[in-house]
Amino acid sequence: MIEIDQLTKRFGETTAVDSVSMTVETGTITVIVGTSGSGKSTLMRMINRLEEPTSGQVRINGEATGTMTPHLLRRRIGYAIQGHGLFPHHTVARNIGAVPRLLGWPKAQIAERVDELLTLFSMAPDAFRDRYPGDLSGGQQQRVGVARALASRPDVMLMDEPFGALDPIIRHRAQEDLARIQRQLGSTIILVTHDMEEAIRLGDRVAVMDKGKLVQYARPSEIIANPASTFVREMLGDEDRPLRQLSLMHVSDLIEAGDADGVAIDADASLREALSACLWSGRDALPVAQGGRITLDAIRAQAEQPA
Repeated sequence: MIEIDQLTKRFGETTAVDSVSMTVETGTITVIVGTSGSGKSTLMRMINRLEEPTSGQVRINGEATGTMTPHLLRRRIGYAIQGHGLFPHHTVARNIGAVPRLLGWPKAQIAERVDELLTLFSMAPDAFRDRYPGDLSGGQQQRVGVARALASRPDVMLMDEPFGALDPIIRHRAQEDLARIQRQLGSTIILVTHDMEEAIRLGDRVAVMDKGKLVQYARPSEIIANPASTFVREMLGDEDRPLRQLSLMHVSDLIEAGDADGVAIDADASLREALSACLWSGRDALPVAQGGRITLDAIRAQAEQPA
């Protein structure tokens, strides 16, 4: 558990983060979202003391981070940034094993962890461990960056705009990778983004920042249904709210008996994905891989429900 208690950061006369308090539960993804200059990255960087708070406190599992030696604290916290930050002259294996080496892990244990993480990210160890970052695609580099952040089995992982440099298709896949791996590992993740769509897609809870203040901290469904301010409403986009609501629901919620033609959709897919598939293919219904079908009319009716 991460407890952020009245955390404030001032740079001269400017207050970047203004008395923010929030609790991040163990084993969840919390997304901090806001526009440029809202204080979201500064807030996250105070957790691992890349920025020192002006006042307030951060506690990880009840222990105040201000009492810890900064470099030892950071070895307990995974950190992934936009553009991955890999060492270009080190192999993939050496990049992933960087923190375990600093922690004094045996070579055999590091090698085993490297292969475990590459497999987890659907990158065959024999094909990737000895390659260099320059040999990889942008999406592969980002996967290695996240794998490196996870390598030492940290208590917490911090991610600052990790997918911002990726094109939309690769970005969507990277988000799916992260959600899948977080479910498997039970990691506690705090992710910073300026993209409300990404926040809604990934977050168990979403923290909306504006001018250094925390203006709303709630589950995505609550933020969509009851935005706390005009700023939050603008971040959501009124015209996009029905689509965002559909992204939180699954095909399994609207399966009905019957058949349909064409490529099947998985029951775990979002209603938004099902809507896109219907509109793209011109179909009024989609077969569901696990049985039954979902209709365009049912999806539209759900989208028209009050948020």
